[in-house]
Amino acid sequence: MLIRVQAGDFDPETEADMLAVRGAGARVSFVGTVRDFAADAQVSALEIEHYPRMTETELARIAQEVAHRFELLDVLVLHRYGHLAAGARIVLVVTWARHRKAAFRGCEEIVDILKTRAPFWKKEITGQGATWVQGETPVN
Repeated sequence: MLIRVQAGDFDPETEADMLAVRGAGARVSFVGTVRDFAADAQVSALEIEHYPRMTETELARIAQEVAHRFELLDVLVLHRYGHLAAGARIVLVVTWARHRKAAFRGCEEIVDILKTRAPFWKKEITGQGATWVQGETPVN
């Protein structure tokens, strides 16, 4: 299992190829990007903040829970932070399993859980200014 939080960009294939997973019949990848729109404005960038140890611990906990539930052979979660322009890669989730259904379901589950449990705080930058994404303001 590989969990990484970083500022720099990544190449999804290079990252996935770093893990040689024996016995896998399927590898499923998800790459999330910064949307260029919000409910009422065009987004030019996203600023993401986090607490490093807390974030990495929670990402590992999420990956382990889902890996156990779907009998995944391995998991890669890579999430970026900092100032990211619209269209930039923000997250990579890769799952390996003996069979495709488990790999697909596990990948989808991790992505869904990241949206609600991963301790990242996001601020959308628009032509009208910057706004914290609701439910994702930094802890004081």
